[in-house]
Amino acid sequence: MEKLITVMVPAYNEEIVIKQFYSRINEVINGIRNYRFELLFVNDGSTDQTLEIIKQLRETDQRVSYVDLSRNFGKEVAMLAGFDYAKGDAVVIIDADLQDPPELIAEMIYYWEQGYDDVYAKRRDRQGESWLKKATSKAFYRLLKKTTTIPIQEDTGDFRLLDRRCINALRQIRESQRYTKGLFSWLGFKKKEILFTRDPRAAGETKWNYKKLMNLAIEGITSFTTYPLKLSSYLGFFISIGAFIYMFVIIFKTIFFGEPVSGYPSLMSVILFLGGIQLLSLGVIGEYLGRIFNETKQRPVYLVQEYNGEKEFVIHEDHQS
Repeated sequence: MEKLITVMVPAYNEEIVIKQFYSRINEVINGIRNYRFELLFVNDGSTDQTLEIIKQLRETDQRVSYVDLSRNFGKEVAMLAGFDYAKGDAVVIIDADLQDPPELIAEMIYYWEQGYDDVYAKRRDRQGESWLKKATSKAFYRLLKKTTTIPIQEDTGDFRLLDRRCINALRQIRESQRYTKGLFSWLGFKKKEILFTRDPRAAGETKWNYKKLMNLAIEGITSFTTYPLKLSSYLGFFISIGAFIYMFVIIFKTIFFGEPVSGYPSLMSVILFLGGIQLLSLGVIGEYLGRIFNETKQRPVYLVQEYNGEKEFVIHEDHQS
């Protein structure tokens, strides 16, 4: 029996490009023989005509499936919903904006058949991105790799093929605050890298702004390392030692040389500096406490409004692929 491959597409307000994406992906999968395909769109609470267009595609192509989330949960959660509903022996994750070339899917399948569980695409360069975004991305990956024991994949996105056992493993990880790129590395299994050149968006504008990217970076760091907590402890320790030394110097100079205690400017400088360090440390601790708070509530990670035309109000435990 032919193996089934699910092409999973998270989509949020992609009405401008989704038909173009379907046309191109359809041409690609039609050229790959001896496999069956499922095109699984995860509509992440789109407010435009994205869902209606997907439904139109399904009317003419039964390979098209869709999961409609009850609201916008974010791409990380949308991918988890895709993992829960994907039926394939392998799953290819690809965005609808065509920055990742669907033509690589055939090569991914080839390496998958050679025994690799995670065939991921690594960017040679990042066309259409500003120097600031490239620089901050490089700095983030460098920081994350130095502060965690997990071998983090650099300059890789979500575009990859995952074997069913990887998908089953990811379905077990029900974190509400997710950094999936790190989870791919955390899983381990046998990996294969494919190099490619990333294209600019085919149409529309990216949904990622610097605020969202910063939040994702914080998720990545707090999900895979406690180094910021250790850094706060080290910083507090060394500043305390320095403060004690400075205090004894002032006492010594005052007693033996009669020098007056430093005045208002120096006192305020020390107070503001130490206050800033304390607030920074509290902020780091707060980030970790916030994650604990969110996870202990044990809310469903997402809710589904509709699956292939059927109304659903269930979470993943009740869904049977």
